[in-house]
Amino acid sequence: MNYVETIIYPIEQLTEFVVRVFKYMDIPKNDALLASEVLATSDLRGIDSHGVARLHSYYGLLKQGRINPKPNLKLLRESASTATVDGDNGLGLVVGPKSNLIALNKADESGTGWVSVSNTNHYGIAGYYPLKALEHDMIGWSMTNSSSLVTPLWGAERMLGTNPLAIAFPGHEEPPIVIDMATCVVAMGKVEIAMRKKRPIPQGWAIDREGNVALQPSEMLNEGALLPLGSDRDRGGHKGYCLAVMVDVLSCVLSGANWGPFAIPFVVNQEMPRRSVGKGIGHFFGAMRIDAFINPLDFKKQIDDYIRVFRATKPAPGTQGPLIPGDPEREQEQIRRKEGIPLVLPVVEDLRDIAEKTGIPFDQ
Repeated sequence: MNYVETIIYPIEQLTEFVVRVFKYMDIPKNDALLASEVLATSDLRGIDSHGVARLHSYYGLLKQGRINPKPNLKLLRESASTATVDGDNGLGLVVGPKSNLIALNKADESGTGWVSVSNTNHYGIAGYYPLKALEHDMIGWSMTNSSSLVTPLWGAERMLGTNPLAIAFPGHEEPPIVIDMATCVVAMGKVEIAMRKKRPIPQGWAIDREGNVALQPSEMLNEGALLPLGSDRDRGGHKGYCLAVMVDVLSCVLSGANWGPFAIPFVVNQEMPRRSVGKGIGHFFGAMRIDAFINPLDFKKQIDDYIRVFRATKPAPGTQGPLIPGDPEREQEQIRRKEGIPLVLPVVEDLRDIAEKTGIPFDQ
């Protein structure tokens, strides 16, 4: 097995660097702080593919003028519990949290809030947004489309994004249930990490450009495609495909964003889609005030009971038994807040490249 050097950095050092880089790229201070919070949440929770590892891509897109550093969000349509937002081609790490807040405010007033967003960009991890809903003692939803990287079931080309979705339910004494998942077999970031670590990828993750099984990251990255959740028909690939379509419709068709193969790319040197069917990519946020449905304490006590019952499941041989959605991320956050964030050397080199180009110190 090949190993790649890993360097540990305190989250405070990474966050300060991210804020300074975004400010250097003409993003207002408060927006830079907001964007850095989204990336820090990803790194702390162990989702390495969506934290500072993405900063080089954001920097490149801002440098090329492909992202508006000072967006003016516009409400295109609005009702007591819904809104459609035009993100003015802003950084998704800013447009996303601000649009999510609209959903939270509407839920606070009306019981539920639903916001569909167009003309935006990559918004980080889907799980960040329902975590914010938990701070308001609400159930939160989040989903987004992304650059086309996934083939539909029985297809052999990129037509859908990884199209993640997330939802979180608060408990009383137990921690919340936090579900955060891509609608493909694996997030693109996992393939990128395998590439950086010079490791093969498991069968069932991806196909190559000819539609054959890909076992090396490079085979997928060189015009191959990820497979939908379930991978093939016998393993439920149709279910992942359908979930991806759902995310596309709610995030894009409902908001006026580009869907499917027409989503704008997140990588600087990736070819633009052959045509546009909307503006930017799209997000969808939801917030539900629990007392609009049931007594909040009763609900949260039932969530506690739910968690305890499932933790007591008889474990499969050789395992510790079922986890609750959100357990691995909570464990990582406890460790990483204390010990720091491990970055593989290629990510560190990307950050050092930004430091050299901007004059902002990284390694001190």
